[in-house]
Amino acid sequence: MKTILLIAIFVCLLQGCAKFEPIVDTKGKSKFETSNAVNISDDILHCQDLAKRNTTLISNISFWLISPKAETQYADIYRKCMLGRNHQVLN
Repeated sequence: MKTILLIAIFVCLLQGCAKFEPIVDTKGKSKFETSNAVNISDDILHCQDLAKRNTTLISNISFWLISPKAETQYADIYRKCMLGRNHQVLN
C-alpha cells in the first residue's frame, strides 16, 4: 500500500513539472460575437498569473485525483479563464 501511495505521489509531482499551455484558435470561426485575438498576449499572461496565485501543490494533486479528465487545478483555472475572455481553447 505504501509503495502504491509513493508511486502516485511521484507521478503527481512529475505531472506538476509539465507546463500547461492552452492551444487557442485565433483564426477559425469564433463562436463568440467579437474576436479577442488582439488581446491574446495580455489574456495569456493574466490567466497564467491568476492560475498560479490560486493553486498550490496540494490543491493540484487533490484536484487531479478527483478530476475525470485527470488534469490539475492550474490547467482547469487557466482554461476557464481563457474561455471567460472569449478565446476558443482547443485542449
